[in-house]
Amino acid sequence: MKKVISVLAVFVLISCGAKKASESNVPLYEVLTQQSDGGGNIKFFEILSEPNEILMLQNDPLLKSKMKQDDINNSNYVILNMGEKSSGGYSIGVEKVEETEKNIIITVKENAPAKDAMVIQVISYPYTVVKVHSKKEIIVK
Repeated sequence: MKKVISVLAVFVLISCGAKKASESNVPLYEVLTQQSDGGGNIKFFEILSEPNEILMLQNDPLLKSKMKQDDINNSNYVILNMGEKSSGGYSIGVEKVEETEKNIIITVKENAPAKDAMVIQVISYPYTVVKVHSKKEIIVK
């Protein structure tokens, strides 16, 4: 009977250890949404790190299901807003994210429609919301 209990205990310890190892493979960042319309009138990059600032994002129907309380306490959020554009086809996104000892560096990429592309002639406000799985200082390039 003691052997059965000790074998079960070993299986429990091994299974708990496997979960901890998989949690360490969390990516550095995650793009929560990338929209062609709905941003602000001017170009800006906003970093949200305080829970009361992040509360604004929790009220957004596109983001509500993607945010958990643990994420709010352990992550920073970045709003990349491209400003007003005269047609569709524009987007803003993350080219790369690098982590240093003191901070996180986000390189932003702005995309415009091709010169001969057929685009909708409507004013658009492209934006992207990024979750960075770190509380380090963020620098946007």
